[in-house]
Amino acid sequence: MKEKITLSHGDGTKNTYDLIREVFLPRLSNPILNELSDAAKIGNWIFSCDSFTVNPIYFPSSDIGKLAVYGTVNDICVSGGLPLYLSLAVIVEEGFLKKDLEKLSDSIKEAANISEVKIVSGDFKVIEKKKIDKIFIITSGIGKKIAKSSPSIKKVQDQDRIIITGTIAEHGIAVMLSRNRVFDFNVKSDCQCLKDILIPLWKKFPSIRFMRDPTRGGIASTLNEVYLARGLGIKIFEDKIPMRLDVKAACELLGIDPYYLACEGRALIVVEKSKAKAVLKSLKERGQANARIVGEVSKKVKGVLIHTVAGGKRILDFSYSFSLPRIC
Repeated sequence: MKEKITLSHGDGTKNTYDLIREVFLPRLSNPILNELSDAAKIGNWIFSCDSFTVNPIYFPSSDIGKLAVYGTVNDICVSGGLPLYLSLAVIVEEGFLKKDLEKLSDSIKEAANISEVKIVSGDFKVIEKKKIDKIFIITSGIGKKIAKSSPSIKKVQDQDRIIITGTIAEHGIAVMLSRNRVFDFNVKSDCQCLKDILIPLWKKFPSIRFMRDPTRGGIASTLNEVYLARGLGIKIFEDKIPMRLDVKAACELLGIDPYYLACEGRALIVVEKSKAKAVLKSLKERGQANARIVGEVSKKVKGVLIHTVAGGKRILDFSYSFSLPRIC
């Protein structure tokens, strides 16, 4: 029987990772694509694209419109670029309400204004009822390189430090709770533009090796991608990882590991050991009070190892499946 594509192939797990390498890379391989970064680096330009199919389309503090803008803007920012222009393609199901399209267009406009980008091209399609679920949005973005260095996952080195810019798992939990109103938690998505936080870092710290916003698959999947790309292990410390108490409580109640939950307004930063404290200080000076140094790269470790608050250790493996499809 021929293998079929499942939901797990699209949620940022090991199945996604393997599918890209088994299907797309052998057929489309080139030096730019092979970097597998959040955005392509083409001379002095940064180019990225992304698609958004979240369910529900409205969730606490945000919606699919803002998510589509900030998602692509942030991919450019973590890749060392200043975002400038976006394209916007919208596909809706027959019967989609015009008032919802207007509301989401207003959100897109607001997010573009906050990000200081112009939407300069677009497309619109309508698909027969029940052929898609409500609305899909595809954005592409162009930015100008501003990083003093050329960041790459391949530049990560032993003893580098790992920084998270803020509390984790809020987007994933906010979307999950929006699907099930039984639980009374007031968790908002962290969906936001990272431009004002990250651009100053790129200008000031050429010692930054690599950045990524841990969206699908959360920080666990992002760190496993670093491990697989470099063959260098990673150890992180549970007591250093910032997490809201209500998010932690919701995860425990729902039986969900927060390290695999999407963040939509955070960045993981891998930086040279000697500059980590300076980068952290700069983040805090720009209002990121919850930024933390959460771990380090270590050739003595295999995989991604978390030191728990109980004094134990466990492997944060690259999951093959996850219980929250269509989260971003």
